[in-house]
Amino acid sequence: MSKKQRFIVVAAATAALAGLLAGNAQADPTGPPTYRDLVGVGSDTTQTVLNGLADSVTVNGVKVLGSYDARGSAQIVTKDPATNPACSIARPENSGGGVTALQNDIQAGTNCVQFARSSSNSAATNPNLKFIPFAVDALTYAVRSDSSVPKKLTKLQLTAIYTCANTAFKPLAPQFGSGSRSFFVKNVMPSGTVDSATLFGVGGQYSCVNDKDASGEGIQEHVGTYLTDVKNLVPYSIAVYNSQVYGNAPAAQGKAVLGTIDNVQPTNMNTNSILKRDVYNVIPADKLAVAPYSTVFVGGDSLVCKATDVITRYGFGVNPTCGQPVQ
Repeated sequence: MSKKQRFIVVAAATAALAGLLAGNAQADPTGPPTYRDLVGVGSDTTQTVLNGLADSVTVNGVKVLGSYDARGSAQIVTKDPATNPACSIARPENSGGGVTALQNDIQAGTNCVQFARSSSNSAATNPNLKFIPFAVDALTYAVRSDSSVPKKLTKLQLTAIYTCANTAFKPLAPQFGSGSRSFFVKNVMPSGTVDSATLFGVGGQYSCVNDKDASGEGIQEHVGTYLTDVKNLVPYSIAVYNSQVYGNAPAAQGKAVLGTIDNVQPTNMNTNSILKRDVYNVIPADKLAVAPYSTVFVGGDSLVCKATDVITRYGFGVNPTCGQPVQ
């Protein structure tokens, strides 16, 4: 069993236990109906809050959202095999994978995936999709509680570490395709840096940054147990960390503690955060005015936008532009 497979088994067991103890939403849709009208895949960052929304958002008393986590079984079945046998698909692992799965579904016309979860905005390269913000998150960096990395850094110091100008530490990054990685690269790396599979790691542009674990598997977002060295640091979602610590998401933080950037405390819903970001649900552009897409996602009075109690429960901030598609 690979390290990644072991992590998946442990994470699944932890999620199940958390569900029993705290009544949290499950990793994949459970309960009636088994197959939902609006199936979503993608981002690690927003998977847990979407699970919560899937349990609370209903149309005529029926749950319509089915959100499948970025980690779990290798395959997912998103629609009833009796009526749509094509919908056994590989589980997308991150924002980029979710958007790709949605694009592939549109092109194939299989109707297996209706939306993608994304923690970064790639609307410019996906003109046939609409990125609809629904909540606010912020990134910071995480270190071990016994770390030798300063727990307070400036953004310039963080840039120096991730561009290998400062080699005193051992920076980590999520795997390529991660929305959090994409956002981090855009906002922390030098202007004009293009994210790619060879940006980090041995032979990469910034070889001091590792985006793979000891077994060669890509590093997953917001998992503190990757911090195996006191010199490690890694980008981390503030909302996800708070959800993990307070039991609204499976505990994956390990010994991780959040660092402070430019003297702004790493608290959820801190609108002064240096790396504040919108997070998105992504739908086909031609579905903006089509129910149930429009009812659930579009506009400030959409069902998702009105569920502010669920959004804040999972550590995210209320988005003033919730439901307004990015142009």
